[in-house]
Amino acid sequence: MYDVIIVGGGLAGLTAAIDLSRYGYEILVFETNPYPHHKVCGEYVSQEVTPYLKGLGIDLEAEGAVKISNFEMSTVDGKKVTTRLSMGGLGISRYAFDYLLYERAKEQGVTFNFTKVQDIKFQNDDFQVNCQERISYKAKIVIGAYGKRSGLDKSLQRDFMTRKHSWLAVKEHYRNDKFPENLVALHNFEGGYGGLSKTETGDVNFCYLVHYNSFKKYTDIQDFNLKVVSKNRYLKEFLGESEPIFEKPLSIAQISFEKKQPIVNHILMCGDTAGLIHPLCGNGMAMAIHSAKLAAFSIRKYLDNTDFDRLTMEKEYTAAWNRTFRNRLWIGRKLQHVLLNRNWMNAALRTSLFSERLLKSVIARTHGKPIHYD
Repeated sequence: MYDVIIVGGGLAGLTAAIDLSRYGYEILVFETNPYPHHKVCGEYVSQEVTPYLKGLGIDLEAEGAVKISNFEMSTVDGKKVTTRLSMGGLGISRYAFDYLLYERAKEQGVTFNFTKVQDIKFQNDDFQVNCQERISYKAKIVIGAYGKRSGLDKSLQRDFMTRKHSWLAVKEHYRNDKFPENLVALHNFEGGYGGLSKTETGDVNFCYLVHYNSFKKYTDIQDFNLKVVSKNRYLKEFLGESEPIFEKPLSIAQISFEKKQPIVNHILMCGDTAGLIHPLCGNGMAMAIHSAKLAAFSIRKYLDNTDFDRLTMEKEYTAAWNRTFRNRLWIGRKLQHVLLNRNWMNAALRTSLFSERLLKSVIARTHGKPIHYD
């Protein structure tokens, strides 16, 4: 019997585990793959979460994360705009970041089980979590932090699992000494867009999102990169002078940006499991960490206060999640429609809407203020 079981050991799950374990709760984290491992991710984290992470004993800069202060974006046709990020961010691979959080969680007594969860049942005010080992675990609280898509979503009968989704994400690390260390770049191509930024190793992470209708016409990722991605002159230049690091690129399919619920069958959903912001906003990693903070805060009140019942906890977390993230997700969806529609984008260019001033406004509306440990 645990106080809290966390299904998924990514940024949201690990952060919640570290936060809650500082209060002496018994925490179990399920993660399918042992650490360290790579994940498909933009690997840029907004500085808004660094004060909170430092409060948890995590200093990303001390671990080699790259300080990023400048942002540039280009259209399919080569129009480019640049700006300085008011808050800035850090470049760090998920390989390093997740492992750092994992080591910190272990130091604080968090238990890990590297196996797949089959289903989660709630009855008699307790959870039963059944895993691949055919062993059941019980807990007072379960956090769902298992990422963008899982078989668990189907067993929980989440609406978005009843429909097919057409987004595919691809990630590769490249060796390129010419790429500026302080820059994060977002470049559009036909049917998608990709982000570039350096990581703690000095390599550049290139992660892009593409609609499957654009991708399916080509034989493989290399062919697509050559014939579509490289039509953006900045991406053509980058790929032409870079050396890939991975044996082969990582990819995930069936990505959904539909609205999700932060509470499902009494499970508190965190990170991408609760809602996925479009990568062009550059705030997914920070949102995952922030959502873990919100969940941990409500859970602590529930476990420590008999007058704060489960229903009240769920309502508080839902309200806090919506207040913090709903508008960012909405803006991300609208912005993606504009960027991927060439007619709309050309109209914006003709009316000088594509400008540094507009860019700063969008960044401000898709990011939050710095959060602290409390």
